[in-house]
Amino acid sequence: MSKAKPFSISKQVVWDAFKRVKANGGAAGVDGKSIAEFESDLKGNLYRLWNRMSSGSYFPPPVRTVEIPKDNGGIRPLGIPTVGDRIAQMVVKLYLEPEVEPHFHQDSYGYRPGKSAIEAVGVARQRCWRYDWVVDLDIKGFFDNLDHGLVMRAVRKHTDCKWILLYIERWLKAPAQIADGILVKRDRGTPQGGVVSPLLANLFLHHAFDEWMKCHYPSNPFERYADDIVVHCFSEKQAKRITMQIEERLSQCKLELHPEKTKIVYCKDGTRRSSYPNESFVFLGYSFSPRKAQSRSGQHFVSFSPAVSSQAAKKMHREMRSWRFHRHSDKSLEDLARISNAILRGWINYYGRYYKTALYRVFSFFNRILIRWVRRKYKRFKFHQLRASQWLRGIACKQPWLFAHWGNGFRP
Repeated sequence: MSKAKPFSISKQVVWDAFKRVKANGGAAGVDGKSIAEFESDLKGNLYRLWNRMSSGSYFPPPVRTVEIPKDNGGIRPLGIPTVGDRIAQMVVKLYLEPEVEPHFHQDSYGYRPGKSAIEAVGVARQRCWRYDWVVDLDIKGFFDNLDHGLVMRAVRKHTDCKWILLYIERWLKAPAQIADGILVKRDRGTPQGGVVSPLLANLFLHHAFDEWMKCHYPSNPFERYADDIVVHCFSEKQAKRITMQIEERLSQCKLELHPEKTKIVYCKDGTRRSSYPNESFVFLGYSFSPRKAQSRSGQHFVSFSPAVSSQAAKKMHREMRSWRFHRHSDKSLEDLARISNAILRGWINYYGRYYKTALYRVFSFFNRILIRWVRRKYKRFKFHQLRASQWLRGIACKQPWLFAHWGNGFRP
């Protein structure tokens, strides 16, 4: 390590940061340089990055902004830093995360080592059985509205490292480049898509929400995945009071609850007889609502439980359509399986954890896509959908392992 450098940053950490960025993949930023192109002069690029960060002369380039559709029909801006900037952010994350991680709340699940979304869903499921009411919180434009001063204040509570503070502040202020090349200054917010953004978001809400709830409402547990939050309550009266108090608290932190998307939900089941306008909510792709269930002894009852949401199912349908299998009559079933199985397996592992039968509508849709492929590939089935379906069903019986969903009971 050069003694002339004002900041002590390990070259090994820069190398480790590159390996993580490469493993995560991702598109090119404003410079148009892909990970493969960055690797063409890997030693030189990493040295230049280390040199600039160590000397304090690293200034992040603008963040390329693309718009992606949201499940509700809206648009979410996604920020794509350059490959080099992603590595620089990863360097800061590798230094900062071990400092802040031990302080985070046990019910904060988003973007944390050893934590997962499906774990949060399972905990929420258990608590909905014990608590009659839920406050389903929606923070309006959370990532876009984070106050820079308050973010830096939260970071300074956990580190006094000058170069970490310097670069986080520069990343917060880095302009966004929209589709037509225009640069837009940012006076608030941190771009979704940045490597360090999830850590900053967690750190902000740790102080703005988690610690506040722990202090003021220790008997009301919650699950938080980034800015997706549900709070459990004993009564409607308490839920209304907590909602008002949270709204005031977030206002102090220069954030706002979405008035239409934030709602109080009654966790109705077979033992909770009364009714309420809201008896369901969506959390991390799962819809929590009253559902028919069966006990181990075979008795049927109504349980307030999670199952794959209609929004998540529609998203999976869109992904399946994007494969355009009906146009690939040159391929074999084995080829189609290789294309799709990793994604199908991921859906099953996540959405099949609870109320697995709700996935039937998703995979019956995929089976219809495969039937359409059969009719395009084999002339004898062109005008015979039933025969094509029977043929595919025969293949599924003989080779249930061919497609991931067939092996999990979702055969045609």
